[in-house]
Amino acid sequence: MATANSSAMMQLHRSERNMFSTSDDIVMMKQIQATHVPDGMGVEVNSILAVLTTIEDVLRLSTPNLPGGSQAQPDAHEEKATKGDFNDDLKRVAYSVNKISCEILCKCSGGGDALATTVAIFNILTNYSWEAKVVVALAALAMTYGEFSLVAHLDPTKPLAKLVALLKQLPDTIEREEMLKPMFDAFNNLITVMLDVTKCIIGFKKLPSQYIRPDMPTATADIPIAVYWTIRSIVACATQIAGLIEIGHEYIASTTDASELSSLAHKVSNMHSLLKKKLTVCLQLIEKQKQDELFQTIKSLFETPQVDNMKILKIFIYAKDNQPPLCFGSAERKASVDVLRGKNVLLFISDLDISHAELSVLYQKYHESRKHHQFEVVWLPVVDWSTPWDEATEKQFETNQSAMPWYSLSHPSFLDPAVIRYIKNEWRFNKKPMLVVLDPQGRVANPNALHMINIWGSRAFPFDSIREEDLWKAETWGMGLLADIIGTPVRDWTKDGKLIFLFGGEDIEWIRKFSKTVQDVAREANVTNLQMIYIGKSHPREKVHRNNTTIVAEKLSHTLQDLGLIRSFWVRLESMLLSKIQLGKAIEDDQIIREIRMMLSFDRSDQGWVVVSQGSAILAKAKGDILLRCFMEFDTWKDQVAPKGFILAMKDHLHALHSPSHYRLILPGTSEGIPQKVVCAECGCPMEKFIMYRCCND
Repeated sequence: MATANSSAMMQLHRSERNMFSTSDDIVMMKQIQATHVPDGMGVEVNSILAVLTTIEDVLRLSTPNLPGGSQAQPDAHEEKATKGDFNDDLKRVAYSVNKISCEILCKCSGGGDALATTVAIFNILTNYSWEAKVVVALAALAMTYGEFSLVAHLDPTKPLAKLVALLKQLPDTIEREEMLKPMFDAFNNLITVMLDVTKCIIGFKKLPSQYIRPDMPTATADIPIAVYWTIRSIVACATQIAGLIEIGHEYIASTTDASELSSLAHKVSNMHSLLKKKLTVCLQLIEKQKQDELFQTIKSLFETPQVDNMKILKIFIYAKDNQPPLCFGSAERKASVDVLRGKNVLLFISDLDISHAELSVLYQKYHESRKHHQFEVVWLPVVDWSTPWDEATEKQFETNQSAMPWYSLSHPSFLDPAVIRYIKNEWRFNKKPMLVVLDPQGRVANPNALHMINIWGSRAFPFDSIREEDLWKAETWGMGLLADIIGTPVRDWTKDGKLIFLFGGEDIEWIRKFSKTVQDVAREANVTNLQMIYIGKSHPREKVHRNNTTIVAEKLSHTLQDLGLIRSFWVRLESMLLSKIQLGKAIEDDQIIREIRMMLSFDRSDQGWVVVSQGSAILAKAKGDILLRCFMEFDTWKDQVAPKGFILAMKDHLHALHSPSHYRLILPGTSEGIPQKVVCAECGCPMEKFIMYRCCND
């Protein structure tokens, strides 16, 4: 950032030297600077802006070809003219405006000396600040041009209008429109750039002094020159108006007149470009300072005990333009931040690309939990404003918003950039949805409760880290923890002590062969309590759906027909791992983490896999080819079934077949707290880390 700013500053300095270093400018500016004796009682910036707005309105109404000229609304000007404050603003500068108007009409008639007239105007404006000088001079031009335009465009069928035009000897601009067009085009263009540069000059005046730093670009030397050439251009415009008034029907617009105006427009436009670049850099640097201040304020608020959650929430969810910042469901049901006062608030943070699968799990847990507990969820949509916000993006936001049964920001623009920075830097948000829990005092009770909600649902309330620790203390590794989300029939099989084969993968030939082989062995060994269930892959697609259909048709095993439930099974497993990591548990010392890693490794492989349990106790787990081989070699270990029992005989043979193998573990790249070192769940060797890009449809 600093390098970019330095480069920009160097370019600005080069442009400045090229534009403002001529000897004529230096001599002229010494003369102009000598007239500048501000008395410290200058017109306030807000008054200057009010006057400038009126000037712009007058010039646009007088000049239909100016941008917005034909769109002017008389009612708005009439309303403004009745306001007391506005009249006071005009009164402050009225004398000078009238004096300059007389000056330019008198001295510009008959082709007076433009430089002398310009210096005379500066003498009238000697006590004004630079920005006030240019605005007052523009007001004089607006009044002069406005009067001319008003009379010239009065209805010629009315006697009074005709007589006034005759007395002023005004040309018929409508009849002579084609002849006067080059002059008026150049005139209009010059007015536009004069207004632009004036706004830029005022922009520098409005910069908050507390944020001005020595390393910012300065316009101290540029602004007086820009003011001079703007007033010089005003004199040129007044000369054209005076010429029309004085010569009347004899006036013929010359190419020289239009050329002079165009030349001035080019010069003033170049000045505007340079000033605008400098102003833009200043505004960017000031905005960065403001963002840094707000960022530090947010950090300080979270580090300081609060009476309630209002201070923090009003920074995260601030009312923009006095609009209610929240809506509930559809955008029509607006709400203020006060509805969250003193409550447990769950900040659901995501971008706009939220998958239906992710939302459906959260919807279910939300409705389940709200039946028993009081809390509020607020969606904070984090948007990358470097990409265009178009109609399609707006529609995407509105679709997500209307589908959510909780509060959301009325619009993503209500989320301040400093808040987004805090969310990314301190809470490590990076595209993947997260659910930050704030307690009634606004303290972060859990940096991401999505994991524990995916695992325990409503039992996770109040969703804080203490509750998460307590829930884990009550858990042990087994089929109850692994497959709880599946519900019946697995829950009933576990309670009844059934021999359960939980298996997955996508290869239907392996599924068919494995299922039939296990069933054949069970019959031969007289195992009557065997149950099998297929749970596919973590990203179930059409292949898993076809497998389900085949398995049911051929009566190979039980299945989960709801693909959403299959995904929830794997989401819950991943949430278990991330919950443990978030709580700071060491991978090598935690059995549940080791077992979950093995399960996730199974899912990431291209092969089938099997977990065997009796009741809740998990007896064995292995890749599918090993389990299939074990059962295909039943003849070699069936003699051990009688003395050892089926389960022990199977485990012993499976152990004999075991050979070291290696696994892949893929975690979301956006997951928080990813450990730097992970060992293989099978051989215990450190795993090598790679970067992988995977499509969401993979």
